[in-house]
Amino acid sequence: MLLKSPKGWELPDSAATPENFFHDRRRLAKLIAAGPVLAAMPALLASCEEAPPRTAQLPDPSASLYPVKRNPRYVIDRKLTTEAMATGYNNYYEFGSSKNISAKAQRLSLRPWIVKIDGLVEKPFEIAIDDLLAKMPLEERVYRHRCVEAWSMTVPWSGFALKSLVDLARPLSKARYLKMTSFQDPETAPGQKASWYPWPYVEGLTLAEATNELAFIATGIYGKPMPKQNGAPLRLAVPWKYGFKSTKGIVRFEFTDKRPVSFWEEIQAREYGFWANVNPAVSHPRWSQATERVLGGGGRVPTQIYNGYGEFVADLYDGIKGENLFM
Repeated sequence: MLLKSPKGWELPDSAATPENFFHDRRRLAKLIAAGPVLAAMPALLASCEEAPPRTAQLPDPSASLYPVKRNPRYVIDRKLTTEAMATGYNNYYEFGSSKNISAKAQRLSLRPWIVKIDGLVEKPFEIAIDDLLAKMPLEERVYRHRCVEAWSMTVPWSGFALKSLVDLARPLSKARYLKMTSFQDPETAPGQKASWYPWPYVEGLTLAEATNELAFIATGIYGKPMPKQNGAPLRLAVPWKYGFKSTKGIVRFEFTDKRPVSFWEEIQAREYGFWANVNPAVSHPRWSQATERVLGGGGRVPTQIYNGYGEFVADLYDGIKGENLFM
């Protein structure tokens, strides 16, 4: 049924801040609490900023699948972020520390792209991306995206409910978490040559979160296949959490009974926790979360708890004690 009142769906995501690099991960762990997470070393920036090779871009084999029908359950009361803004202002540390990585991300080859589904499942298997897309019920959802750096945007994602993939995987009863791992290819993604980062990028959800109706695997955007800089061909969209949870370029879904340690959590758990639920009253150690800058919208707006999606997800955290659910 349609949501008739805006409730929590009508607010944006957070603003981005460049960060610094240090010479090794151990030194980074010691210094990170006192200063910016990442400070760009000249040598690293040189490797990350070099122009991508000029290779012919082949048509995306999934292009005929889009646009897909919009799900009217997920509504919002503000303008969509422009396509140019959403596809030109991107965090993707595999390709560099700046927001201007869209050109460099074109290095990434999307075919073949094999997805592994394993761990605590009835039968582990691998599947090619186009075969996976053929099995999934594709739809469009308009979600707000909120970055921990206090900027936000509103995006029409195309893709499928993560629960559909969980159902396809048939996890065993003892599975409690879903661990998602991104691609690793330092020759293609020069940011992965930074050895102080714990590559590849890993993120995780509880199985209850992964099967919540909001959890979404995005495969397209603005009625088209997902651009490489936005996380093609598979990226996570969990709009009640900060954006660093929405891992890109996924190649593996592993079901496990042990809570995964995510990429940013391993670097600095005090600043980037496992849960990372949006809460305006809980500041990041270096940024207030009370307001956010809407990309292309001018000015700041108040942040809402769970990014405005509390009616869908708040009950996931009932009874959880002793956990920092909001950072």
